Amino acid sequence: MLVAKGKYVRIRKHLLLPEERLENIPDCTRKVPLKAWIRGVLLEESELYEETKIVTATGRVVEGTLKEVSPTYKHNFGEFVPEILQMKKSIQKEFWGDDDE
Repeated sequence: MLVAKGKYVRIRKHLLLPEERLENIPDCTRKVPLKAWIRGVLLEESELYEETKIVTATGRVVEGTLKEVSPTYKHNFGEFVPEILQMKKSIQKEFWGDDDE
């Protein structure tokens, strides 16, 4: 898939290869590369999963593998917890008293 210059994208960059990792970290960690996922604007027309360059929001030019076009934030605060409503009622009662009083 060809991605046009100027698109907002996410790249992956290898910061350290396994042989460059420190000796004093656990073996399972040392065996894999240290990676970063960075978002920015594509500086050149590029194919998905190929090496490319982006410019970040802070103005850094970074090279890496193009992984995603128009990335979205996928985190949330989890599922609704009904007990929170009970806690809210308890706190309101503690601070402002019971409505019946």
